[in-house]
Amino acid sequence: MTSYLISKETRVAIGLSVLGLALMIIIGALAYYQVLRHESFAKMSDKNRIRIQPIIPKRGLIYDRHMEVIADNTLSFTVSIVPFERDPGVTVPMLAELLNMDSVAIEKRMRTNFVSRYIPAPIKRGLDIDVISILEERGHDYPGVSYSVESVRRYDSNLSVESFVGYLGEISTEEIELPQYDDYQRGSLIGKNGIEKTYDRILRGVVGDEYIEVTARGQIVGPYRGKKPKAAVPGSDIVLTIDKDLQRFIVEKFDSVHCCGSVVAMDPRNGEILALASFPYFDPNIFSGVIPPETWEEIVADTNHPLLNRPLAGLFPPASTVKPVTAGAALEAGYVSDEYLLKPCTGGMQFGNRYFRCWEAAGHGRTNVYGAIEVSCDVYFYQLGQMMGVDSWSKYARECGFGQKTGVDIPGEATGIVPSSDYYNDLYGPRNWSPYLVLNLSIGQGEFSITPLQLAQFYCGLANRGKVMKPHLLREIIKTNGETEMTEPALSFRLPFSKEVLQTLHRALELVVHGKDGTARAIARREYRTAGKTGTAQNPHGDEHSWFAGYAPAAEPRIVVVVLAENAGHGSEVAAPLAGRIIHYYLSRQGVPLAAGGGGEQR
Repeated sequence: MTSYLISKETRVAIGLSVLGLALMIIIGALAYYQVLRHESFAKMSDKNRIRIQPIIPKRGLIYDRHMEVIADNTLSFTVSIVPFERDPGVTVPMLAELLNMDSVAIEKRMRTNFVSRYIPAPIKRGLDIDVISILEERGHDYPGVSYSVESVRRYDSNLSVESFVGYLGEISTEEIELPQYDDYQRGSLIGKNGIEKTYDRILRGVVGDEYIEVTARGQIVGPYRGKKPKAAVPGSDIVLTIDKDLQRFIVEKFDSVHCCGSVVAMDPRNGEILALASFPYFDPNIFSGVIPPETWEEIVADTNHPLLNRPLAGLFPPASTVKPVTAGAALEAGYVSDEYLLKPCTGGMQFGNRYFRCWEAAGHGRTNVYGAIEVSCDVYFYQLGQMMGVDSWSKYARECGFGQKTGVDIPGEATGIVPSSDYYNDLYGPRNWSPYLVLNLSIGQGEFSITPLQLAQFYCGLANRGKVMKPHLLREIIKTNGETEMTEPALSFRLPFSKEVLQTLHRALELVVHGKDGTARAIARREYRTAGKTGTAQNPHGDEHSWFAGYAPAAEPRIVVVVLAENAGHGSEVAAPLAGRIIHYYLSRQGVPLAAGGGGEQR
């Protein structure tokens, strides 16, 4: 019988081979994990016990032209959740109770602001010390919850500053994908409008990092000394062209009487915007944290549209304030001379089968361009429009800056509408519109729509003898090292009028205020002379809009003011008196001597 038993020696040899193979596998595995994968696992270990805390730099301050603060910072607490450290069944419910928030809202905030499992996702900003004290005392009840100190923007809530400063808000999911925000993190606060948006990187500075060591349960041990923190770099300060006292004066005078409208004040010599106010306005401080849904719904539902930045984005028929465009075009093109008398105004004008009325039912008789602007005779300008036609008028209106953005250094500008034959062909179809439409355009009505800033720019050109300086709000940047960078005034374009035509328009605009029949004669002062134009715009949605645009001192203008009071009535009764007070307030603070700017001929 053959034996299949393995000898003892063979069994020992096989056992030793298996044992050797096992040892080799174990040693290989140890070598793989502890040598080859050491760096990778060390990083994972560090992530488990090291929390990266962003250091938000101090945002640069915003000053007015006299170095008075318009926007500064105040300290506030922000509560966040570190996704890796949270307990799914504990963290969110406990935090929801503490913050008086809905659990679903917290989950949504965490997803929206998620950057990494180990980086805190901001949940709520603007918290007080009471909440932080609870987190300090009972931190173990809130696994994964952290807090940090941030500076929150603080604005003067009574200056209508949102029209030019804008506000801060958390970066949106759409914005985070844009190239200009490629180095921003979710949950970051960014400029959402105005100066805050245009100069966000300058104001923001550079975010730093610090490293905090935590236990497996997320409790803070202290600073992690294995990595050197990256210091934050504060943002630069910005000085605006705005005169804060003038802005406050405008808001007080307008807001106490009228609901809706706009005021723009500029220095025609350099394009500096001295004041920019939109009514009604809202408090930009509400955007410092997460806006409650009911607050946002209330703002959006307001029929007076407080979110509309009227100086830049509000589109209105300019009415008689743009009669100087029509007059200047007719003079420049040679249709009339300054002393040329047109057919008399008898209260209206027949054109085809339509009768176009003048605002003065009794009529103004025969007049030249000086008298027509002084008394704002519609019939005179109807005749000029009829002479020129739509396209000739449209060409000059565009060359005066209408129908295009001014290029001001804040976002949100509207272009407006300057109709032409192409415009009407598209709107009504070829041969389906009448040439009479130019009569409405010639007096600033019809489809012609502008922004108050465009009108202020045009009057700056009239005041500056044809040179239109680019409107701007940034005056100076003060860097963290103390260096300053000034904004140089830039020529935007020139009005399409000769020196002689500009002088004619200037003299006529003075008569509006200082002539015996001028529509704004109530605002004339002895200390200086003012040139300007009233306007009363027809409004299909309510009462007429009241306009005034003008500049002073007339001989050497230092300020242009445009006032629009919506649904307020005649320009001579509402907008002009307010503009007169604004001009006088500003000039009286500038030390203008008596009788300054007294040039011009009284006709």
